[in-house]
Amino acid sequence: MTDRLTPEQRSVLMGRIRGRDTRPELSVRRQVHGMGYRYRLYRRDLPGRPDLVFPGRRKVIFVHGCFWHQHDCLRAGRPSSNRTFWDAKLDRNVARDRENIEALEGLGWSVLVIWECEVRDRDWLAARVSAFLGPPGSAGTVRPRGRPRGEAPGGRASARTAVPSADPLQPRSPRS
Repeated sequence: MTDRLTPEQRSVLMGRIRGRDTRPELSVRRQVHGMGYRYRLYRRDLPGRPDLVFPGRRKVIFVHGCFWHQHDCLRAGRPSSNRTFWDAKLDRNVARDRENIEALEGLGWSVLVIWECEVRDRDWLAARVSAFLGPPGSAGTVRPRGRPRGEAPGGRASARTAVPSADPLQPRSPRS
């Protein structure tokens, strides 16, 4: 099959393909957030820069495009033109994915791969994500670094969060 686009048109089209914030990824992020999970994006210190990172749970989610990562579905066909280029590129993508998953698992992280074709079935996706992550909530979240909630600089309680004294006859601080 010949390409219907000129090389210049194909170049412009291919140049618009993004590696992050893709439509399937944004869909997964919206659904996961709506389920009550909180996550970080693209941690550079982790192999493969996972799409969604759940640090307290030590779990990551990759959202893979079926074509670029060669899923076993209808979307994952290979172009018939420039075959050697595409075979090498797509095979390298698959090998890199495998290396990144093995490296993450070696570091103690659990990995879930969600494919582009799986994103459409929202009920199935929700069941798969909740089975992988466990119940949402504070059980697996990490508190941010810094001072504890309600504590002002210098280690004392702030006026807004000061606990009133137990004795009602004791005077309150003027700020409360």
